[in-house]
Amino acid sequence: MKYIISSLLLFAGITSFAQSTKTINQSGNPIFPGWYADPEAAVFNNKYWIYPTYSAKYKEQVFLDAFSSDDLTNWKKHEHILDTSAIKWANKAMWAPAIVEKDKKYYLFFGANDIQSDNEVGGIGVAVSDKPEGPFKDHLGKPLVDKFYNGAQPIDQFVFKDKDGQYYLIYGGWRHCNIAKLNKDFTGFDPFDDGTIFKEITPDKYVEGPYMFIRNGKYYFMWSEGGWTGPDYSVAYAVGDTPFGPFKRIDKILKQDPTMATGAGHHSVIINQKKDKYYIVYHRRPLGDTNGNHRETCIEEMNFDAQGNILPVKITKEGVKAQKVK
Repeated sequence: MKYIISSLLLFAGITSFAQSTKTINQSGNPIFPGWYADPEAAVFNNKYWIYPTYSAKYKEQVFLDAFSSDDLTNWKKHEHILDTSAIKWANKAMWAPAIVEKDKKYYLFFGANDIQSDNEVGGIGVAVSDKPEGPFKDHLGKPLVDKFYNGAQPIDQFVFKDKDGQYYLIYGGWRHCNIAKLNKDFTGFDPFDDGTIFKEITPDKYVEGPYMFIRNGKYYFMWSEGGWTGPDYSVAYAVGDTPFGPFKRIDKILKQDPTMATGAGHHSVIINQKKDKYYIVYHRRPLGDTNGNHRETCIEEMNFDAQGNILPVKITKEGVKAQKVK
């Protein structure tokens, strides 16, 4: 009987501890279970959304899930918002989604098939839905970008909306990054004034995973460096006066902590304009795990100094405090 009572008290203590931890309202890292990478963050309808890569072998990467939250701490999973049954030309390596809302529709840009040359079928596609949770259907019936322009592998797409309302596709792997002007219905591109479609804006040490935002009139261009399966995967940034640069690399702001996790990279940013809060959403690897696909989605607060420089981000187990959109 004494043993049973002790066990019950121990269980009660554990339960009480779990409840008290919950009341702290920290997201914790990773923020949701499962192997997920390359997270694209967005805010739709007063909810936070994250669209990651399902991190597995290429042949198993045939769908995309999404996650939504009211407060950055409790996440709801939306399964298979898009898969290869809806994208007839895609058969593997569906990854690194980017999403944007336009004219009450949601456009999900994604890479598929990991093409290695202009002679293969694949590249960057577009899917569309009436809801952020999908289901999404193929917008074009073919890739939007299916060739190597300026040496950039057609992967790791990001859609950037400029101050004048113009949308741009910024993308590229293999250490090259392009920008192109999307047309109004996202079915193709409008040429620049000089007649070109794809302009290269590659900064020093760029590898992949571009991301851009505007703060105080300046264009912050961020990307990932290093090899995606290695411990030194990291995020760096540059600042420019236009979305075309020129961009001079400033520094790394996110990287591994050998006491916490490795391979911290391929990120996006949640911007809460009303509260002037910035959060970096990224993936990282558990310590000691050698499986290249074992990547977890995490979040940290991102801050700036008085000159507008991004301060180095400390990766944590705690993550961020609960924060409503409004």
